[in-house]
Amino acid sequence: MFKKMSLGRRYFLYASLSILTGASAVSIGENRNFIYSQALDNSNKDFKVAGKKSLKARAAAKGLIYGAAAVKDYLVSNTNLKTSFVRECNMLVPDYQLKWDSIRPHPKKFDFTKSDWLAQFAQRHGMFFRGHTLVWHQALPVWFKEVANRKNAESLLLEHITTVTKHYGGKIHSWDVVNEAIEIDDGRTDGLRKTPWLEFLGADYIELAFRTAAACDPKAMLVYNDYGLEYDSYQDGAKRTAVLKLLERLKSRGTPIHALGIQSHLMGHIPGFNAKKLRSFLADVASLGLKILITELDVVDQELTSDPIARDRIIAGLYEDYLNIVLDERAVIAVLTWGLSDKYTWVSSFYPRSDKSPVRPLPLDSNMKYKLAWNAIARAFDHAPKR
Repeated sequence: MFKKMSLGRRYFLYASLSILTGASAVSIGENRNFIYSQALDNSNKDFKVAGKKSLKARAAAKGLIYGAAAVKDYLVSNTNLKTSFVRECNMLVPDYQLKWDSIRPHPKKFDFTKSDWLAQFAQRHGMFFRGHTLVWHQALPVWFKEVANRKNAESLLLEHITTVTKHYGGKIHSWDVVNEAIEIDDGRTDGLRKTPWLEFLGADYIELAFRTAAACDPKAMLVYNDYGLEYDSYQDGAKRTAVLKLLERLKSRGTPIHALGIQSHLMGHIPGFNAKKLRSFLADVASLGLKILITELDVVDQELTSDPIARDRIIAGLYEDYLNIVLDERAVIAVLTWGLSDKYTWVSSFYPRSDKSPVRPLPLDSNMKYKLAWNAIARAFDHAPKR
């Protein structure tokens, strides 16, 4: 999951509002909610759903997997969340419990306590289990900055990937092997993000990570995961191009990569997508023989109307519009939301609303009740072509 939106992407999101509303500028004030709700009005849209099947059942009927990110403490403390998760999800993704700073408190010590609990929970309830993430420039432990250098970075990386993948060998559906390695704003011709791994090991760290993971957990699907690939902006277009070039480069070198993960943290105040460009990108990825997973789907509602009914309609419309596009591509095999209930979402901390009202980015509300977002996802699964 990305923690911070780049300046270029953030600029686009705000600048685009003036285009959408026909205004030369949009003030950051009371008038904003009115403008957003007008720009995204879908009051005539019908979100009715046939039947009472769960999201996982609707997805499975089309050869898809539906799942969500989860945190051990929330599943333990909230019985309603646990019940809802088991009912709706066929895949569990550890929210943070498999990242470096969670499982590697010391250069020579690994702690799998929380991630093991989640793996056992998934196995007990017949769910697939995902690994997120083996290599990322964020969520590094506090010791990393003092310990890591050009001389030992490769051994640290290899030891980490080897230890973690062997620990879960044969139990993982898919690993996010490398996360968010592209950043257009960093100015490199290959689009690679300037990270400690790039600084210490060079561009080949990505291939090294995939080859190591494949050797240690040969049954797992190996995924490159990134964000900022959905919208019709210069920033997202450039990033799609860079990601595609990275995938092509890896495939040309025989790197054992099997899929692209598209995070899809959608922004509620951006009303639509360029379906032609998005479909073309997905088709290009599929042409490389890669599968595609929507890995961290939610809708950030920070800039939307304070009216929860109108806001839920906007969010649901965005879910359905987006999924109707991406699910047309048969290489897409999974849709995973970053959480299941509004009660537990990263959006509350990273994109809180100025009016202090609770954010509503996910399929279930804070009381585990169905929202229109749930209906929208269900409808998209029902309408998707069979895999």
